[in-house]
Amino acid sequence: MTKKLFPIISILLIIAFALAACAKPTAAPTEVTQPEVPPATEAPVVATEAPAVTGELYYLNFKPEIAETYAKIGEAWKAETGNTLKVVTAASGTYEQTLKSEIAKADAPVLFQINGPVGYASWKDYCADLSDTELYSHLLDKSMAVTSGDGVYGIPYVVEGYGIIYNNAIMNKYFALPGAKAASMDEINNFAKLKEVVEDMTARKAELGIEGVFSSTSLKPGEDWRWQTHLANLPIFYEFRDNNINTGDPAATMEVTFQYADNYKNIFDLYLNNSVTDPKLLGSKSVDDSMAEFALGKSAMVQNGNWAWNQIKGVEGNTVLAEDIKFLPIYMGMPGEEKQSISIGTENFYAINSQASPEKQKLAADFIMWLFSSDTGKNFVTNELGFIAPFDTFAEDEKPTDPLSLEVIRYMSNTDLYNVAWNFTVFPSQTFKDNFGAALLQYAQGTTTWDEVKALFIEQWKTEKELAAQ
Repeated sequence: MTKKLFPIISILLIIAFALAACAKPTAAPTEVTQPEVPPATEAPVVATEAPAVTGELYYLNFKPEIAETYAKIGEAWKAETGNTLKVVTAASGTYEQTLKSEIAKADAPVLFQINGPVGYASWKDYCADLSDTELYSHLLDKSMAVTSGDGVYGIPYVVEGYGIIYNNAIMNKYFALPGAKAASMDEINNFAKLKEVVEDMTARKAELGIEGVFSSTSLKPGEDWRWQTHLANLPIFYEFRDNNINTGDPAATMEVTFQYADNYKNIFDLYLNNSVTDPKLLGSKSVDDSMAEFALGKSAMVQNGNWAWNQIKGVEGNTVLAEDIKFLPIYMGMPGEEKQSISIGTENFYAINSQASPEKQKLAADFIMWLFSSDTGKNFVTNELGFIAPFDTFAEDEKPTDPLSLEVIRYMSNTDLYNVAWNFTVFPSQTFKDNFGAALLQYAQGTTTWDEVKALFIEQWKTEKELAAQ
């Protein structure tokens, strides 16, 4: 009987031990209180036959529009190296909030983005020194990097440009009209001539088959970044340049006078008064609306950057040919602006989490080097991400070929023109930009004066800079 009971007792003991193991308590996770943000989205995981995984890298992506491409990049990196790329993409307009939430987790992002010196000031406790990384050694212009002392804390990974995009076919149609105010785009190299041409085109828009010279000045909240950031960059660039302000010194940019506010008003008024849409209705207009108007031939010009090509070509019924899409600098009536270029720079910098393990940090450095140096990675960068990469690892035939990127490259190579640097990377905060955008909408609707807009700009800049310094 003992022999018969022994197997039963053994089985019962095994079950008891298994139940005890399942019931073993685990430590409760630390709770981190963060503001609610729209959920980030993780790139889809696709099974591939690849070498054994040797590491996982968590990248918090800034741009929702390229999330799918990063999923493909992750698959290719895994196939070639055996490493896994976990890509999480913040919802549009929530990157800073999402980063605050994610960085506090045990499994925090190892690779993330900062938007320049202001971004570094917010995240310097998490930014590793990248001066010894291989990718930094290939950066064509080392002055573009985010630095502090002898350290390098942000590596720019894309060069972009913005200005006034125009449809050359419509412009040539105008130049052929009797009494046109210019014979070619070469004559439009300052604000006075631009204004003369634009106002004449508005008067003759029926002959040109357009609804307005400019696409709608999108002033819907969240859709106004072209005006509260990119257009506002121009007067600040000139103010900093003409007063010898060192943009790398936070103390030097604590206050501004909005010295060239009236020049900003020049071009902003030109947009408003010669638009497809009545200024009082612009509060409902989005960037997509504006780009669709251009793509459908309703307007001849629109302010935007080279990233807009995908929007233009993606509009159903698009009538604009690639060879007719060109860039014109944004003129405001500044002395000597005949030699001004479009605005070329970046606000996209890779940063590596200094709180991550040395192994994880090296994995991040290896990944970005692979992306910008391997044949596979460079193909993604050029042909799917559409980046103009600032590294010497790219040959001439590995650069983007879309019309607006070609225009940026053309302006970059023109040494007779001076660049309008991207000084908006030192703007105080998103709150500052949002408040300025709201004031621009009120001005467009006629409910506030330009003097009030100027005063708000100056006051909000100082207030937000002081808050950021605390």
